Amino acid sequence: MIVIASANGRIGIEDAMRVLRNGGSALDAVEAGIRPVESNPDDHTVGYSGLPNLLGEVEVDASIMDGLTLQAGAVGAVRNCEHAISLARKVMEELPHVLLVGAGAERFAREMGFPERDLLTPEAKRIWGEIFETKVPAVYRERVAYLESIRKYAKLAADPERPNETVNVIARDAQGNLATGVSTSGWSWKYPGRVGDSPVVGAGNYADNRYGAAACTGRGEMAMRLCTAHSVVTYLKMGRTLEAAGREAVADLAYLVDPYFGRVSLIAMDAQGNHAGFSNAPDQTYLYLTDKLTACVEEPRIHVETGDRGRRV
Repeated sequence: MIVIASANGRIGIEDAMRVLRNGGSALDAVEAGIRPVESNPDDHTVGYSGLPNLLGEVEVDASIMDGLTLQAGAVGAVRNCEHAISLARKVMEELPHVLLVGAGAERFAREMGFPERDLLTPEAKRIWGEIFETKVPAVYRERVAYLESIRKYAKLAADPERPNETVNVIARDAQGNLATGVSTSGWSWKYPGRVGDSPVVGAGNYADNRYGAAACTGRGEMAMRLCTAHSVVTYLKMGRTLEAAGREAVADLAYLVDPYFGRVSLIAMDAQGNHAGFSNAPDQTYLYLTDKLTACVEEPRIHVETGDRGRRV
C-alpha cells in the first residue's frame, strides 16, 4: 500500500495511509488525504483560504478518479464549498455526469447537505489586495464587478511568482486498486469562472488500474492542451517505463506556443506501485508514504527541461 502526494499534501498524507491500513479503498484514502489540505488556512492555493479571482471570490475545482472502474467525478468554479474533493466524489456516485460547474455544482452541494462556508479569509484577502491594488487603478477597485470589460486584468493570473498550486494525491490499496484526486482554488486573480486542469479528467487527473495514474499541478491551461495526465498513462500503456513516460509527457510541453508558458509538475504511479514526480522547473519535490514507513519521505521530482517560453512560431 502506498500514497504519493504533492509537497503541500504533507498535512493529509498520514490520514490517507491510515485509511489504507484500516482496510479502506484507494478512493477513500485519496479523499481523506485531500480534505485536511482543503481546510488548511496556511495553504492559499487550495480550498479554505485560497486566493480569490478578480472579483474577490474564491472558486474551487476538484476531481477524483477510480482506477478500477474508470469512474470519475469533478466540480469547477464552486463557491462556498470547503471540501470540493468530497463534492466531486458525490458527483461520481450520485449523478450520471462527470463534471458540474458554477451554480449547478453549488446547488448540488446544497442537495447533498454540504455546509456553506465563506472560503475567503482575511489573510488571503490581504495577499489578493496587495497585487490588486498595485495593478488596478484606484477609480475601478470598488466597482470591478460592474465594469464592462475586466479581461485585461486577468493577466495578473499569469504572474509566475504568484501561487498556482494544486494538491495531488494518488493511492494504491491492498487490492492493488489505484485512485487519484486533485483539489485547488485555481489561479489567483483569474477571470471569474476560469477552470483549469484540476477538474478536467485526462488533463490534470487520470487513473487506470491496468497501467497507472498521474495528477498535475501548475499552469493548468498547458496540461489541458496536451491532456498531460492521460499522456503519462498512455505512454505506460505503450510499454514505456514510469520514468520514460513521465519525461515524455513533460517534454511534450515544449511544443506549446504560449505567451504565458509556465511551470507544470506531476506525480505518477504505475500499476505495480512504482512512483515518481516530474517537473519542467528545477528543485521541485513530492511525498510518498508506504504502509511500512512511520513517516512520509520527500523526494526530488525529475527535472525535464522545456525552456521557459515553449515553442516559437
